[in-house]
Amino acid sequence: MKLKIILFIFFLFYNNFVFSNENKILFKVENEIITSLDILNELRYIDSVNNNFQVIQKNKKFLIAKNSLIKDKIKNIALSTIIEKIELSDEDFRRIAISNYSNVGIGNYEQLIDHLNQFNVNIKFLRKKITISSVWNQYIYDRYAQNIKIDIDQIKKDILSDNKQNEFFLSEIVFNLEKNENLNEKFELIKKSIMDDGFKNSALTHSISETSTFGGELGWVKENSINPEILIKINNLKINEYTDPITIPGGFLILKKIDIRKTKKDINLEKELEQIIKVKTNEQLNQFSNLFLKKIKKDIVINEL
Repeated sequence: MKLKIILFIFFLFYNNFVFSNENKILFKVENEIITSLDILNELRYIDSVNNNFQVIQKNKKFLIAKNSLIKDKIKNIALSTIIEKIELSDEDFRRIAISNYSNVGIGNYEQLIDHLNQFNVNIKFLRKKITISSVWNQYIYDRYAQNIKIDIDQIKKDILSDNKQNEFFLSEIVFNLEKNENLNEKFELIKKSIMDDGFKNSALTHSISETSTFGGELGWVKENSINPEILIKINNLKINEYTDPITIPGGFLILKKIDIRKTKKDINLEKELEQIIKVKTNEQLNQFSNLFLKKIKKDIVINEL
C-alpha cells in the first residue's frame, strides 16, 4: 500500500492558520484531509487529557497535534483496506473514553461530558479518534496474538518466590529512527527536549507509543512483570532518572523511574497472574503495533510544498 502525505504548511503559518476563523486544509493524506479545525480539535483533546500540555510552546503543540492526526489517518486508511466497517458501539465508546480520562479524575460519563465541555472538545471528533484507536488495537491483537510469548510457569514461580516485591512508577518514550537518522543524535535531541520541557512533554513530542498522549505514563509496574535485563537498568536508576535507549522490537525505549515502593504480597495467585499477563501482553502488542506502523510508513511519500 502506497500512501502519500502532502504537507501544505510550514510552522511559520501556525498562528495564522490554526487560530484563524477560516477552516483551511493543511494536510492531505491520500484522499483524506486534515484541516485547521482538526488541528484545533486535536489540541483541545490533548489539553483535556494531559495536565502538562498548557506549558508546551505553540510550535511544539502544533507538531504533536500534526503527528497524532497523521498517525490516525494512516491507521484509518490501513484499516479501511482490511475491515469493512470501522465502528464502535455506544457502550464501548463510553467505557473506553471514561478509562482514557481516569487520570484526570473522571469516573462516569456525566463527569466526562462536563470535562469535555470545559475544554471545548468536540464529542464527534473524540468518538472518531477513540474508534480508530480501538479498532486498530483489536486488529493488532487479532493479527499478532499468536506471536505473544509469555512464560506463565516462570511468572508463577516469581510470584510465589518472595513475600515482598518492588513496584516502580514508570514513564516511557518509545521512538524509532527515520531514514538517515543517527541513534546518538536522536537521543541527544530527546535529552535536550527533556531538559527544556520535562519528560512528560517530551513523550508527547517524541514518543510513538500509545501512552504518548498521557505523557508516557505506564503507572505502577510490578518488578516481576518487567524483562530481567530492563529491570537491572531500572534498579540502577535513582528516582527521576531515565535510561539510555533500550533496543526493543520496532524501535527504542527510554524509561524514567518516577517512584518506587515495596509491597507486601497478599498473594492471590490467579489475580496476580492475570495482571502480569495483561501487562506483558499489552507491552508486546504495543511493540507489534509500532512495527506494523513502521512497515506501512516505509511506503509513505512525504512532500512539503
